[in-house]
Amino acid sequence: MSEHPSNLPTADQVQAETQLWLEKAVIGLNLCPFAKSVHVNQRLRYVVSEAATPEALLKELAHELLLLRRSDPEEIETTLLIHPQVLNDFLDFNDFLGAADALVEDLELDGLLQVASFHPDYQFEGTEVEDISNYSNRSPYPTLHLLRESSIERAVETMEDTDSIYEANIQTLEKLGLEGWQALGLKTRS
Repeated sequence: MSEHPSNLPTADQVQAETQLWLEKAVIGLNLCPFAKSVHVNQRLRYVVSEAATPEALLKELAHELLLLRRSDPEEIETTLLIHPQVLNDFLDFNDFLGAADALVEDLELDGLLQVASFHPDYQFEGTEVEDISNYSNRSPYPTLHLLRESSIERAVETMEDTDSIYEANIQTLEKLGLEGWQALGLKTRS
């Protein structure tokens, strides 16, 4: 077993903080109406990566994509690959997403799986850093969300207007405000 640097949170802490964010923000604020059933039915796999380089993370991402592809959706519907030691700079993280998408294609998983992204400093194009709308994609740690296309298709079929999710999220976050977000007690960057 490798020794854990004392200045970094343990894998258990990272997972607990991520799960709290999922429960209080993503599910609690209904930022993703499809997350609750996956969480409640325990079909969400949490993986806390020890990768310290983008190259190591890319290898781990390949492993997790292939594992998700082989897994029964009734056992593992989706995976959160949390990587606290690498890609902490949002611009580097954002650049890495191109490599993640290319990996999905290289593994011939395009149309089967996709990678969504969450980051503590997430910023949508055309927004200011502290715009509350960015918080819909702000997680405690850099996180890659591995999703099955079939799950997305099923979810889309159950909603009349999936575009309204983003609009509803903005309204929810604007009503909540930064103070309300902070009152959730979630780990945030200082």
